[in-house]
Amino acid sequence: MLTAGAVLAALLAPATTHAEETWQDVPRLTDRQGRVLTLHGWNIEDKTHRGEEALTAVTERHLRDLRARGFDFARLLVFWDDLEPRPGRYSRGYLRRIERVLDWAQRHDVKVVLDAHQDVFGPAFGHRGIPEWATRTDGLPFTAHPDEWFAEYFEPAVQRAFTHLYEDADLRRAQAAMWRTLAARFAHHPALLGYDLINEPMGEQRPGEDLATAARRVEREQLTPMYNRLAHAARSADRDAWLFVEPTPVVGEGVPTGLGRVEAPRVVYAPHFYDTAMEGGADYDPGAGWVEAYERAVTEYPRRYRVPVVVGEWGPPDSTLPHMNLFYRDALASLGRYASGWAGYVWCYGGGYCAVDDTGAFRPHKELTAEPYAEAVAGTVRSAGYDPGAGVYRLTYCAAPHGPRTTTLSLPPGPWRVTAAGDTRVLRGPAGRARVLAAPGGEVAVTATRG
Repeated sequence: MLTAGAVLAALLAPATTHAEETWQDVPRLTDRQGRVLTLHGWNIEDKTHRGEEALTAVTERHLRDLRARGFDFARLLVFWDDLEPRPGRYSRGYLRRIERVLDWAQRHDVKVVLDAHQDVFGPAFGHRGIPEWATRTDGLPFTAHPDEWFAEYFEPAVQRAFTHLYEDADLRRAQAAMWRTLAARFAHHPALLGYDLINEPMGEQRPGEDLATAARRVEREQLTPMYNRLAHAARSADRDAWLFVEPTPVVGEGVPTGLGRVEAPRVVYAPHFYDTAMEGGADYDPGAGWVEAYERAVTEYPRRYRVPVVVGEWGPPDSTLPHMNLFYRDALASLGRYASGWAGYVWCYGGGYCAVDDTGAFRPHKELTAEPYAEAVAGTVRSAGYDPGAGVYRLTYCAAPHGPRTTTLSLPPGPWRVTAAGDTRVLRGPAGRARVLAAPGGEVAVTATRG
């Protein structure tokens, strides 16, 4: 007969599931109480409405439905051109609408990162992001590519606009002031987790440079100083929120970033996870090694600078293709090995990138993203992983010797049985959650089983 100690030792043995998580190499995201966080969620956006109608397409339903499916995180797209339509004139209405979304998030217990989003720089090129008054092109040409919009980033006018944003003193001051305004307004909101300082920054490619070389130079010489400026600006108004910094999208090609150190506390590395072929409509090719190459590339920076990772966007435009079930399984397993969390693109009701269709049902294979995980662990995580075939999630951790004692699990809809070994007590939380109360300093093993 096994002793209680032997049973606990067996439960604490490393899991063999494909989604096993190991935290030794990359630091973990934490909350204000020091609990280890894992974020699973989605981007939320309104790219259609502007001015007084901006953000009106985002409703409480987005936050309610997202939470009901077991997700605790939203990356909310906000646009500088809506916030500051004229230099120095900030829209009070836009700030109120951002706050309204944060209030809904608080009501449904969802953490939010505000993402200063830009696509192809901004409205000067037919997109959203940086205001026209902050767009300088030196008269260089721009040709739209409606069938391949990402190619517009390589138009001379767009690339020059990025150079001016990074180098012109007045634009630097304006961008920093924008972040001081946002941070001052939302610093103490309970739903606010952090600030994503700029979405998918790009830069100007010099003659003779290949794309990877240009990206590393831009990251090293322009993005790193920009992030330090913006971090200082945000920190002047908010000392506690996490600051999310992104490399150029070239990291998606398996190219390590050239970003340097951001001299601020509570920095998160926030790359995106997109494959060029799949973005163009191709099916996932498991033999190409893209997921593995991406993982090798994106883990270099957090290991060097000791910062956590949260992947800010990921997911293919067509999830109906034959190999997409395997893609989601491989992607989730990879993300689980190094990331403190992720936000899929995008929580909307329709086709394409949308997480769910117009009835609220998951689009094909996207239901795989709804899996059990530990939202907050009051201690040091040893291992965690979900076996989707068996429907079993396992978490082992050493409970903190002092401070918070409660660990929270998020569970997708359906019946789940949660047990814990060690000096613990399992408490059922609100719908879709379970809480584990552990004695200080003890070794804990938690199992959640579907059915």
